[in-house]
Amino acid sequence: MDLSIAEIIPLVIGLVATGAVAGILSGLLGVGGGIVIVPVLFWVLDGLGFEAARAMQVAVGTSLVTVAITALTAARAHHNRGSVEMGIFRLWSPFMAVGALTGGAIAGLIDGRLLLALFGMIALLVAWNFALPRTRILAPALPVTRGAQPAMAGGVGIVSAMMGIGAGTLGVPLLTAFSVPVHKAVGTAAALGLMVGAPASLAMLVAGIGAEGRPPLSLGYVNLVAVALILPLSVGCAPLGARIAHALEPVWIKRAFAVFLLLTALRMLSTAFG
Repeated sequence: MDLSIAEIIPLVIGLVATGAVAGILSGLLGVGGGIVIVPVLFWVLDGLGFEAARAMQVAVGTSLVTVAITALTAARAHHNRGSVEMGIFRLWSPFMAVGALTGGAIAGLIDGRLLLALFGMIALLVAWNFALPRTRILAPALPVTRGAQPAMAGGVGIVSAMMGIGAGTLGVPLLTAFSVPVHKAVGTAAALGLMVGAPASLAMLVAGIGAEGRPPLSLGYVNLVAVALILPLSVGCAPLGARIAHALEPVWIKRAFAVFLLLTALRMLSTAFG
């Protein structure tokens, strides 16, 4: 598309800043950054005139690539501090990967407006969870019933892939609800983000081959320009977020993030059903 310098510079700055915020949030809250990248990238593509449904699919596919690489960096930082629960990681990884591959394939095939609606509805629930004054505890430990944890991991993988987000957005509240300490939950979810991002982005890449209405320089539903602008600071800032997470209890950050998610959810639901 033909864009003037005056239009290109703010877009570049916005995407680079998005990468920095996404990286910090990935390490700080275990949310994988995609919860920020997807709506911002969608708004950018929508503002450039791309059809909303296609813009959402590209936003999801692009976000998943950045989530996978950022998760690897954040996981390393948390692992160095002993906050990755390896037992959970080993048990959940294969089921989450299969779920993510399934979710990515679904996201690449269905109408992008359904992805908008899903993102909006889940974002409302996540905003509510972040706004809660304290963690809700459902049980003193993760269930040991055969198939319970694999089902949880697979479900998180499917929904996370369809939203273009890491494992932390859904995985952290789920793990803490079963009494996993919050720092362990954040670190483990950061590591599991790779199990979501890698297979799901591959599915979106394949599903989008030959699709019409994609931005230039897109490989499937992955836009290479957006990845190049968002990824460096997203990866570089993830360890900073992890350091902050171990230094303080980010109550006010969580509440501000809840407000951001609420406004984001309402905007995306309005677009989906408008």
